[in-house]
Amino acid sequence: MKRPWNLINLPVYSLATYGGEKVNMNICTYVSAISMNPKKYSVAVYENTRSLSNLESSEQAVLQLLHSSQFGLVKMLGHKSGNHFDKQNYLQQRDLLENWEGQAVLKNTSAKLLLKKSSRQKTGDHDLFIFDVLKYKSHSADYLTMDILRQKKLIRI
Repeated sequence: MKRPWNLINLPVYSLATYGGEKVNMNICTYVSAISMNPKKYSVAVYENTRSLSNLESSEQAVLQLLHSSQFGLVKMLGHKSGNHFDKQNYLQQRDLLENWEGQAVLKNTSAKLLLKKSSRQKTGDHDLFIFDVLKYKSHSADYLTMDILRQKKLIRI
């Protein structure tokens, strides 16, 4: 029997955070819409990561709902540390980035949300951020899920 937190077929996101002129992206599944009016999201960010350090010095981030075809990015965005690997360079060399609302983001996502940091709370090995949604754009209802990652054998839960 799976553990309760592994039962749900969650959508897979990448959070783009910005430090100076550089973008870093991670993989997030601890994400939830928490308010419709005003629109707010909660995102849990793992400790000691480039994403977390970028959020400490920046007010904005872009939450990207990955398209089902983007499962191949999970190992690079989720298993490699932005503290030791230049994800922006990797993505640029493969022509996977575009500009949206003045920020570098992934091309061909299912949706993206421009977020403004509202609050932060330490919650174990993750910090929980509450964000206000400033803008959003939906592109496709075909999004990446945990079940797709299981089928592709990218995760074992």
